[in-house]
Amino acid sequence: MQPADESTVLGDFGNAAFEHFGVRSTFFRRDGKFFANTDGPDGVLADFEIEYTFGVFPLQQYLIELSGGRLQALSIAWDSRPVAEGGQRWFHLYPDEAVPAGDILHWTGPEQNWNYMCAECHSTNLRKHWRADEQRYDTQWSEIDVSCEACHGPGSAHVEWAKAAVGDPHSPEAEAEDSLARGLVIELRSEPIEWVSDPATGIAKPSRPPKARTEVEMCARCHARRTQLFDANVPGRPLLETHKPALLETQLYFADGQQLEEVYEYGSFLQSRMYAAGVSCGHCHDAHSSRIEGAADDVCKRCHTPDRFAQPEHHHHAAGSKGASCVECHMPARNYMVVDARRDHSIRVPRPDLTTAIGTPNACANCHADQSAAWARDAVATWYPNGRWTKPHSAEAIDAGRRGRPEAETALSALIDDKTQSGIVRATAIELLMSCMSPASLASLARAIEDPDALVRSAAVDALAVLPPPERVRIGFPLLSDTQRGVRIEAASALAGEARFLNSAQRAPFDAALSEYRAAQSMNADRPESYANLGSIAARMGDRAEARRAYETGLRRGPWFAGLWINLADLHRAEGDDAEGERVLRRGLAAAVDKAALHHALGLNLARQKRLEEALVELKHGVDLAPGDTTLAYVYGVALLSADRKSEARVVLAEALEQRPADRDLLYSLATLERDLGQLERARAYAHRLFEASHGDPGVRALLEELQAPAPSPPTRAQEPR
Repeated sequence: MQPADESTVLGDFGNAAFEHFGVRSTFFRRDGKFFANTDGPDGVLADFEIEYTFGVFPLQQYLIELSGGRLQALSIAWDSRPVAEGGQRWFHLYPDEAVPAGDILHWTGPEQNWNYMCAECHSTNLRKHWRADEQRYDTQWSEIDVSCEACHGPGSAHVEWAKAAVGDPHSPEAEAEDSLARGLVIELRSEPIEWVSDPATGIAKPSRPPKARTEVEMCARCHARRTQLFDANVPGRPLLETHKPALLETQLYFADGQQLEEVYEYGSFLQSRMYAAGVSCGHCHDAHSSRIEGAADDVCKRCHTPDRFAQPEHHHHAAGSKGASCVECHMPARNYMVVDARRDHSIRVPRPDLTTAIGTPNACANCHADQSAAWARDAVATWYPNGRWTKPHSAEAIDAGRRGRPEAETALSALIDDKTQSGIVRATAIELLMSCMSPASLASLARAIEDPDALVRSAAVDALAVLPPPERVRIGFPLLSDTQRGVRIEAASALAGEARFLNSAQRAPFDAALSEYRAAQSMNADRPESYANLGSIAARMGDRAEARRAYETGLRRGPWFAGLWINLADLHRAEGDDAEGERVLRRGLAAAVDKAALHHALGLNLARQKRLEEALVELKHGVDLAPGDTTLAYVYGVALLSADRKSEARVVLAEALEQRPADRDLLYSLATLERDLGQLERARAYAHRLFEASHGDPGVRALLEELQAPAPSPPTRAQEPR
C-alpha cells in the first residue's frame, strides 16, 4: 500500500476507458492527481480521487476514500503482467456478473471495505479503530506498508543494540546471535535442527521435532483465511490468540483439502506432510521478499534427493516437461482475483482415484484435459502398484460427512481420533459430525476437548451445541480456562445459555471468557455479524432487552445481513408476538441478501399463525432459492404433510434424501409417511436405513418392529359390523 503518485501508480490514467455490464468507467489525471469516473454508491457516474495504490504484481488495486473514514477498493483493477501474458489492461474482479450499486460486492459496499477486509495485512501496527458511537473509522498505522515491526514486534531495543554494536553487525559472529540477543521481541529464525537425508526414502528428516511453530503462526496472521478477533497482535503468540482460522469448509476447500476458493496458504500447509515433519515457511521462502530461493524444483531438491525423485522412474514424464516438475504435480495452481495464480501449499500426491470416487480435482488433468480421470487413475496404479492410492484418505470421510452418507458418523469419528491426521482435518471432521452425531460418537467429541491441538479443541467446543445442557457444561467447562484465547471465547459462547447451571466457582472463569468474547465482537462492531453474535449471547442468557438492542443496532449497520432479521423475529416469537415477527421478516426480505433463509423463517412464522397455505408458499420459495439445503426441504415436506398433501411431501422428502441419504429426520418422515399411505415395504426399507443410521436407537427399533408386525387379517362376514 502506497500513496497514489507518479512513482507508485501502474495503471493507465491517460483517459483510458473500461466498460463492464453497461457501466463505462474512465481513468484520468487532473492537477497531478489520479481519478476514476465510475458509478458511485448511488449508481450515478462521478469523479473519485485515487488515494492509495494497493498491490503491485500481478495486479494493482486502487483505494478511494468515502465518508466516515472508509477506504474502498475499486473493483476495476490494473493487470500489471506483461502484454505477452495478457496484462497491461484494466479488468473487473467480477468479470462474469453485474455488480450494481447497492450490491454488497459493489466497490462502495461492505465487502470491498479496506478498513475491515484488507488493512490489517498491508500496513504495520494497524489499528482499525471503529468508532461505533460516531459510525466512522479512525484507522491508523505506524507505517503504511509492511515493515520490520509487522513481524518482529517493537524494534526500539533492536535500534539500541545496533547503536551499541561493536564491529561489523553482519560478521559471522554477529549473525550467530539470535534475535532476542539483538533486542528483538521474538526469534523467528528456524531452530538449529539438523536435517539428515534418510537413505531408505531419499527424503531429509529433522534430527528432532521443532519445539515451536512460531514462524508459521506468525505468517498465518496474513496468509490464512481467518477472522480477526483482537486489534492488538502480540508477536510470537499462536494464531488462535488473535484470529479464528477457517476450517476445510465446503465453500472454501475440496473434500480432500485442496484449495477451492481464496484461502491463502496456512490452512493448506497445515495439512501437508512437510508441516508435520517440521518444515517452516522460511525453509523455502525468503522471509523478507516471500520469494523462493532459486527455481521452484531446486527448492524441493534440498530435501528430496534428485537422484531418486528427479528421475523418469519417479515422475514418468520426459525430463524438462511440466509433468516432470515437482510443483506442477504436487502444488498445482489456481487463479484468484482473475490473474493471480497461487499454488496449493498442501503439497500432496495426485489422486485421480479420488476424482473418480468423489469428484476432487487432480493435477494430471491440468495437462491431460483430453483424458478422463479413470485414465489417469489407471496410469498411476500401473506406475505405483503399492502407492498412496491403495490407502484410505481423509477425503472419503469428509465427503461422506458433507453428503450425509450412511457411513459418515463412523468415518468422521475415526478421523477425529486419528492422531496421524493434521489438526485442521480433524477439526473439520468434528464440525461435520455435528449433523450426524449420536451417543455412539460422543466419546470422540469428549476426547477432542482434551486434544493438544487448539484447532481441534476449538471445533469440539462448537460441537457442544448438539448436547443436552448438563453434558455441555460437564464436557466444555475446562475450556473456559484454555491456554489459547480463541478456544476460551468459543467456550464462553457455547456455554452462555447454560450459565445458570454454573456454580460460584465455575462462574469466575466463565465471566472472564465471556468478557473476552464480548471484546472480540466489539472489535468487529463495524460488521452486522458481531451484533448478531452479541444479541444471541444476550438472548440465551435471558436478557431479551439487550438482545433487541444488539439486533436493532446491527440492522442499522448492515441491513443486508439476514441473520439479524431472523434473530429479531425469533425474539418476538419468544415474546408471543408473531405478528410483529412477520413484519420484521417482510422488511428483511426487502433489504437482505440471503432471501432463502428469510422465506423459510417467514414460512415458519405464518405456520405458527395458522396460515398454512401462505406458509407453504414461503417455505417453497426458500427451497427453490437454496436447492442444496436439505433442512429447508425437510421442513417444507413436513409442512406439506400437515396440509395433507402427502404425494407432494413424498416427492420433496425423497429428493432431499437423495442429497443426504442418511439424514435421520428425512428417513423417519418417509418411513412414517409410507406407513400411513399403506406402503409397508417402502416404509420398512426407510426404517431399516434409519435403524442403521441411528446405531440401533430404541425408538427406531420400536418403529421397525411395528412395521414388521403382520397386518391384521380382514374381517370375516360374521365379524363385519352391522
